[in-house]
Amino acid sequence: MGQLPVDGPRGHAAWELLLPAAAAPARSRGRSLRSALREAVRSGRLASGTRLPSSRELAADLGVSRGLVTETYEQLTAEGYLRSDRGSGTWVGGAARAAPPVVRDRAPRPGNARVDFLPGVPDLSLFPRAAWSAAHRQVLAELPHHMLGYPDPRGLPRLRTVLAGLLVRRRGVVADPERLVVCSGVAQAMTLLALALRARGHTAVGVEAPGSPEHGTLVAAAGLTPMGVPLDDDGVDMGALRERDVRAVITTPAHQFPSGIGYAARRRAELLDWARSVDGLVVEDDYDGDFRYDRAPVGALQGLDPEHVAYTGSVSKSLAPGLRLGWLLVPDGLAEEVVERKRVMDLGNPALDQALLARFVERGDYDRHLRRCQRAYRDRRDALVSALREQLPGVRVTGIAAGLHVIARLPGRWGPQDVFLERAAAAGVAVRPLSDYGTPAGTGVSLVLGYAHLPPARITEGVRLLAEAVQ
Repeated sequence: MGQLPVDGPRGHAAWELLLPAAAAPARSRGRSLRSALREAVRSGRLASGTRLPSSRELAADLGVSRGLVTETYEQLTAEGYLRSDRGSGTWVGGAARAAPPVVRDRAPRPGNARVDFLPGVPDLSLFPRAAWSAAHRQVLAELPHHMLGYPDPRGLPRLRTVLAGLLVRRRGVVADPERLVVCSGVAQAMTLLALALRARGHTAVGVEAPGSPEHGTLVAAAGLTPMGVPLDDDGVDMGALRERDVRAVITTPAHQFPSGIGYAARRRAELLDWARSVDGLVVEDDYDGDFRYDRAPVGALQGLDPEHVAYTGSVSKSLAPGLRLGWLLVPDGLAEEVVERKRVMDLGNPALDQALLARFVERGDYDRHLRRCQRAYRDRRDALVSALREQLPGVRVTGIAAGLHVIARLPGRWGPQDVFLERAAAAGVAVRPLSDYGTPAGTGVSLVLGYAHLPPARITEGVRLLAEAVQ
């Protein structure tokens, strides 16, 4: 059998399209063949520049007369769908253009606000492109060929060793590389833990209320029921936690989102006592623990009891969320189950990306980048707090000096909150109320304001626009 055309998969699709036309009644066969060939060119199944089989070959393959194929080629050549070069065959022409495919991009994008105080977003313009590119070239040059095969589902030993050292040094964890799993961000770490807990008979998991909306969503997607646990000034309310029928709870003790508090030492101890008493698990999401501006960051909770705390973090706030690189330190009793689920889920993270991050940390580039971000974000937080106090008298900024957001509480005279938000939006300033994260709206206005992605001048401008709009 001949081929239509000579370039494989595209030709196969077009070949199937022509078969019904060849089987049409004799009186309409020529018209059907021309129509089918036109559609193959228009749709892109036959790409511009594709060489068609000779009229003799195509006629034999379709079981039609050569004259019918010759007439079809001549007609479509006259119309511009095909072109014919004497002595070199018939080709698909370039006149017809297939309609461009509709490809939607569902990545989150900022709105059209003049200033958007979106919380939890790093400044992606600070990404260390030159250092990252240099590390990439070096890794490509040095990486042994066998390292491009399927990796250990836990992650490359080199990266796990490097991350373990980094986390011990910066966050005070107990980090055994054998119990460290490289993940596609905190989201995958949470999913792996939730699946492992469900397999062990857990039906529900406690989540901070208010807290990160993603925690409850991920737990529910894994088949567990998220149960909100209210907070007080020290962290999760232990009385409320004991009343819940759960043996696992997800927390953000270094810098709670969205309230901005840091768990008190007494509450951290009480939380661990609870976990031991129920043979349970505390999941510690250390999402922005590297960024503390008034003192050295408080060490991770996991360092106090690594057998009852699963610790997770990522480079999403420190480098960029699009890298999809994170880590999970698992208690020994859960390690094998989590690793097996990771293996089944995706066979491990990309080896080249892992080797690149390992090199980046080894060279000291990661620490240098964190210091740069620390300085920039501290200045931006200071600019925001100063502008709020100057432009909105009576505002109270709460939460520790850390992370990528603050809580701004305005007195009742600035309310009601819905009117405040409408005026802010009309002025082109996007803000999120604390009530969006599960806190009941009070008489005043409570906002969660992100600042890390905005230069100081934009922060000052945004607060000025906000004040002018609501006064």
